[in-house]
Amino acid sequence: MSKLVFKPIQIADMQDQVELQIPDKYKKFHRDEDAEEFEVDQEGNIIEQYQGPSIEEIEAELNRYKEETEENIKTMLEDSRRKSEEIEEEGRKKAFQMIQDSKEKIKLEEDSGKAKAEQILERAKMEAERMIKEAEMKTAEIEHEAYLKGFEAGREVGFRKGQGEVRRLIDRLGTIVGKAIDIRAELIQASEKQMVEMILIIARKIIKDEIIERKEIVLNNIREALKRIKDRDRVDIRVNFADLEITTAHKDELIKLMESLRKVNIYEDSRVDRGGVIIETDVGAIDARISTQLKEIEEAIRNAEPI
Repeated sequence: MSKLVFKPIQIADMQDQVELQIPDKYKKFHRDEDAEEFEVDQEGNIIEQYQGPSIEEIEAELNRYKEETEENIKTMLEDSRRKSEEIEEEGRKKAFQMIQDSKEKIKLEEDSGKAKAEQILERAKMEAERMIKEAEMKTAEIEHEAYLKGFEAGREVGFRKGQGEVRRLIDRLGTIVGKAIDIRAELIQASEKQMVEMILIIARKIIKDEIIERKEIVLNNIREALKRIKDRDRVDIRVNFADLEITTAHKDELIKLMESLRKVNIYEDSRVDRGGVIIETDVGAIDARISTQLKEIEEAIRNAEPI
């Protein structure tokens, strides 16, 4: 069935006359104006008669157009949805590919950047080492030059200062040596007295122990004292009570020591310490007590020349 309703885009202006053939189904509505008689009113005017499609036909045509339009819209929507999905899928693939490409690119750029950074860092290190070495060499040269200049400049001054310093040190050393000698003399003098006292204490202790240990010491003392007496026929021997027995036991032996001696008297005397003896004659006495002998030794030591 031919369309009775058209879309705006389906309508076009035609300049040339077009002869349209009436479809068979509409021919029943066509009348040949030349052959047909027209109905006229009382005034003789032709009364126009409606000869188009009926309302039912128009409604049917409108329904058909509506259904066709809805079908077209549905088809268009389906096409649009499919195309949209295709576009979306394609966009998703492209976006994924772009992301992958971007990642690869970024990775390549990072690797390239790292390599460049390492190269730059290595060159910077080498350059820094070179600059440090040059600076050290320059510093050494400057120090050497400064040392030479300073040495030459300060040599004379240093020599003069050194001379003055040496003289000052010599004077100082002389003063120190003098003080040391004085201190040494004082120490020797002080220590000498202490040493003498110590020697005497030790000597007394040794003699005392020796006398206790060796009882014949008193006999030796008597013999030595008798050698100092000449031509006496009688002597009195005074000893400590502890030595009285041994002295009496050797009385005859003692008499024989002196040819002129005829009589010996032996007495205990509290004034005499052990090991000592006092021998009395008609012309005098010999003091051979241990304490007396120690005093003589002490006197001799005290009067000795300092070291």
